[in-house]
Amino acid sequence: MIAVETLVGAAVRPWLAEVAALRIAVFRDWPYLYDGDLDYEANYLATYAASPASLFVLAFDGDEVVGASTGIPLEDETAAFKQAFFAHSIPYADVFYFGESVLLPEYRNRGLGHRFFDEREHHALHAGRFAMTAFCAVERDEGDARRPRDYRGNELFWSKRGYRPQPDMACTIDWRERDSVEAIPHRLRYWIRPLERA
Repeated sequence: MIAVETLVGAAVRPWLAEVAALRIAVFRDWPYLYDGDLDYEANYLATYAASPASLFVLAFDGDEVVGASTGIPLEDETAAFKQAFFAHSIPYADVFYFGESVLLPEYRNRGLGHRFFDEREHHALHAGRFAMTAFCAVERDEGDARRPRDYRGNELFWSKRGYRPQPDMACTIDWRERDSVEAIPHRLRYWIRPLERA
């Protein structure tokens, strides 16, 4: 049995190391190819620890954290994630931002992806102050030779949940890939869903 637990605000602090480890493990694969950096992880997750309205949705197999999904009011996020909304005159206070969903491969295809979205959307809707939920996903060239032949993206899953890619909204985040020496810029496309459709 996989148990799912939600934690809000300061309650996320004890689980920062587990979420960091999952991010490093899962994002090492395509399409992120992230060469994990503990200093980067500590800095990134400190933003969630500092927000009184951040959310961690954790999946447990016994005592082991095998999956995690995060969310935070956009107004509490760092500048890099806010810029596209500022450029489109979308108030930060209207947006609940989804950080990531990471799940070890052997626990996929069990409905946990939907559960992660359900919990975060419920949290945002219950807050009563957000107009939309949003997240961003890395863009890769379809012809990239590193793309696994059997890879299936999440675009259909996201679309079925009511999210739509925003052609003119993206952010750029630097990270080191597995085969790179230095951090390089990556473009991430925003996907948005109005909360009134929940």
